[in-house]
Amino acid sequence: MAIKLHSAEVVGLEGKIIDVEIDLSPGLFSFAIVGLADKAVAESKERISAAIKNLGAKSPQKKNQRVIISLAPADLKKEGPVFDLAIALAYLLASKQTEFDPKKKIFLGELALDGSLRPVKGVLALAEEAERKGFSEIYVPEGNGKEAALIDDIKVYEADSLEKIVLHLEGKKKLEEMEKTELELAGAETLLDFYDVRGQESAKRGLEIAAAGSHNALMIGPPGTGKTMLARSFASILPPLSVKEALEVTKIHSIAGALKSDDDIVRVRPFRNPHHTSSYVSLVGGGAYPKPGEITLAHRGVLFLDEFAEFERRVIESLRQPLEDKVITVSRARATINFPAQITMLLAMNPCPCGNLGSNKACICNNGQINKYQRKISGPIIDRIDLWLGVSSIDHKKLEDDFDTPGVARREISKDIRKRVISAREIQKKRFLGSKIMTNSEMSVREIKKYCELDSESKSHLQAAATRLDLSPRSYHRVIKLARTIADLALFPNIKSPHILEALQYRPKSLV
Repeated sequence: MAIKLHSAEVVGLEGKIIDVEIDLSPGLFSFAIVGLADKAVAESKERISAAIKNLGAKSPQKKNQRVIISLAPADLKKEGPVFDLAIALAYLLASKQTEFDPKKKIFLGELALDGSLRPVKGVLALAEEAERKGFSEIYVPEGNGKEAALIDDIKVYEADSLEKIVLHLEGKKKLEEMEKTELELAGAETLLDFYDVRGQESAKRGLEIAAAGSHNALMIGPPGTGKTMLARSFASILPPLSVKEALEVTKIHSIAGALKSDDDIVRVRPFRNPHHTSSYVSLVGGGAYPKPGEITLAHRGVLFLDEFAEFERRVIESLRQPLEDKVITVSRARATINFPAQITMLLAMNPCPCGNLGSNKACICNNGQINKYQRKISGPIIDRIDLWLGVSSIDHKKLEDDFDTPGVARREISKDIRKRVISAREIQKKRFLGSKIMTNSEMSVREIKKYCELDSESKSHLQAAATRLDLSPRSYHRVIKLARTIADLALFPNIKSPHILEALQYRPKSLV
């Protein structure tokens, strides 16, 4: 008689329930795992045999018998060690070395040879799918329980060994049910504050707008003028994650194995800063069975690409889809996965290879080098960037300016700027209530017509600028969306001419 238990695995960014079936029959010893199992799954028979032996039970290798493990559905590739616990329990049940009711229970975990359990990736996605499919209990290794307990309507049991789970299932020594994890969310605590950045008031204003509407921004200027410092300070003005966003981001980071060991929950907006030598796959995601890359790991947060023009051309061009559609599609022969990419893209670059073009220092680049460097940023990418921010050299005297310096304007701290950003985000939240849209940057043409009505003066200014700057339809609509965010920051219900004019100032005149 076949015995069936349930486990689960991650496919893309979603969990899939896997049926673990076992059948024992007389014959010469063999142990087969069927159902498109990869190497890690196929090797589980050795881990399981040793774990069962160290439990004090008879391992599969102690008997002349044929052991067949089937992982269903059979046409879905099975990866990783997540099925170890379910397979071991299935064997103990089939060989009548334990007795319990496996219905409505999910078992996840990798077994060590001594029977201890090791944490696995993607537990939040698997617990979410288990709850959706009507399972009432989930058993996970120690270290995964806090993550699984984010899901409300399923009981979570955490254990550090196979023995403890067996004793619990037999009713001999009960495990305590995990308390539901409470999400305490807050803004990012960063080492840098906007107050620490001297000068660059225009760039600060642009980044405030970018944060308020989740718009993409590029900072361009000589080296050492504060571009990287501004980008790192940007995290300090972002609004806190909502509970829904935190669960979404935590699920992605769990699947990618990017959760910090000291905290299983992502409580602040992600800030990803890959090096300019990063490969195409590391940013976009991929593999034979696609996994998320840096773009997806920055979902609901910030992707900062410093030295933007130094990235490979293929990497730069790969940003077209996520910048426009807020999603990235990775297609392989065996699978096509849509990864979310609702990000604020921050870019920083020098105006030329030596970095001194347009500054007080002499540029040593010839025209050919400058043109080649600037041509790496193609027209379609330029078109998708909402704010172009010049970051110029500042007077050395400003480096010593402080709050108490006579005649010097008071610099704002990030906390004050963040209040305005949160206020603007709340306006957008009410505006788009009932839809999937959360910020102005996500609006389509239909939403622009509905929420961004222009008066005659604003239309006149926009039409004149569109003709003079030769704006594409995409750029035209991006100016309107940017103006909508500027109006929200100013607490104006409708877009006025000054908002359009300010939005137009952030369009690129040239790369220098």
